Amino acid sequence: MGIIRWVMVALALGSVPAAAQVADLRSTTQFRVCADPANAPMSSRDGTGFENKLADAFGEWLGLPVTYTWFPSGMGFIAKTLRAGECDVVMGYAQGDELVQNTNHYYTSVFGIVTRKDGALAQVDHLSDPALKDHPIGVVAGSPPASIMARAGLAKDMRGVDLFVDRRVKDPVGDLIAGVKDGTLDAAVLWGPLAGPRVKDDPDLQFTPLLKEIAGPKMFYRITMGVRLPEQEWKRELNSLIRRHQDEINAILRDAGVPLVDDYGKELIQ
Repeated sequence: MGIIRWVMVALALGSVPAAAQVADLRSTTQFRVCADPANAPMSSRDGTGFENKLADAFGEWLGLPVTYTWFPSGMGFIAKTLRAGECDVVMGYAQGDELVQNTNHYYTSVFGIVTRKDGALAQVDHLSDPALKDHPIGVVAGSPPASIMARAGLAKDMRGVDLFVDRRVKDPVGDLIAGVKDGTLDAAVLWGPLAGPRVKDDPDLQFTPLLKEIAGPKMFYRITMGVRLPEQEWKRELNSLIRRHQDEINAILRDAGVPLVDDYGKELIQ
């Protein structure tokens, strides 16, 4: 949600209205953000998500108040928000999706393993580690790590959940993390921006990034903002802000607990 964006790909599904998006629909008086109201720890109607905090920062740099169009992640999100002209930018969009125009990426993150700090799998840092076998492991169905885990012979150990649910009433990632904490699961393999913020202050749990995987699919993804396809000037303006404020962006993400890696997914950025 692009990323194979199992985190965002559902946002891009749905019909595309025809001629409505050729005009410049961008507001010049507000920083209008399209967002899921219940996609913690990323976006939340109460403004506590790290994407909300990034939006606040971009609004400040632009000198514009931040307003939201809220719509659940899933079928038709882009069609009914960004392309309908209701808002002007989607925060946290994976690089490469063809239904939006991507800005330059403003961070790169990685999948990783959530384990108990005192658990049997605490030292595991790659999915082919034999130590994973015969342990119940949570994973989001259809996510990139699930393919690697299946090839590594872990299919019988995988406990899959569906990410594409109404997160106003269900919290699949939170359920997996809770399972690791209470011992129902021995590990959960999750996208860093979803898991890292939930784990960072937990005294019992840890997030270990998957930096050593050599088989595809890749474990790291570059994250951008999505804007309408024709709006080149708007994209350039946002790119300029990203370039000039990268250190501040990184600080917001680190403070939230998002694991940041280099553009090749090989090293953590401290």
